[in-house]
Amino acid sequence: MATNTLSNIALLDLMTLLSPSFPVGGYVYSHGIEYAVEEGRIKNVDDLCLWINAALSKGTGRIDGALFKLAWTAVMENKFEELQWAVERSDVMRGTSEMALESSSQGKAFLDTVSQIWKLEKLDNAIEVIGNTGRQATYATAVAVVSAASDIPLRAALLAYFHAFSVNLVSAGIRLVPLGQVAGQRCIEELKSSINDMTETIFLGKIEDLGTAAPIIDWASMKHETQYTRLFRS
Repeated sequence: MATNTLSNIALLDLMTLLSPSFPVGGYVYSHGIEYAVEEGRIKNVDDLCLWINAALSKGTGRIDGALFKLAWTAVMENKFEELQWAVERSDVMRGTSEMALESSSQGKAFLDTVSQIWKLEKLDNAIEVIGNTGRQATYATAVAVVSAASDIPLRAALLAYFHAFSVNLVSAGIRLVPLGQVAGQRCIEELKSSINDMTETIFLGKIEDLGTAAPIIDWASMKHETQYTRLFRS
């Protein structure tokens, strides 16, 4: 299994796939941050970093990471039943309708774009398996599938995915609180160790560890559904 060596081409592919310019529409989702700001739970950069760290290590990040690993491994080893299982679980394990929208819409946009650019047999096979489930791949499983089909190592793909997830939420936070760009970069720097730790936890963990414990984030997402004025879709 290609888990460590990252070629120059694979690095360029990974940078392209998780670049803010890649058309998945991540900038319209806040993962509950918008309501948390209105409620006064996020007032400064420290609050923002704590919120994102919880989402990464105890919430969506933990679910996405475990199923990312399973989907990546399934594609690499042509275990399509496991890929099907990962797609199904990833689709249903969302705390709220907005979290589901956030993940599935980005996953669809990601696969739609990649399938028009890259012609890879493993990717075509995986997309067919996903289609047969009758479900939409979440963003995490979509990135995992494409990473595996492109021979991007698992650890590197996980690191990049968690970094992109965190940076997108920092971007939402600095617009909502509001905070300055320097504060945002300080938050990203502070989150680096958590991103690395979470990557290693997932890399060495088992699928039996699958679970989440971030009820306040789910609560904020539910409240956001009826928030009077909204800039973001989640």
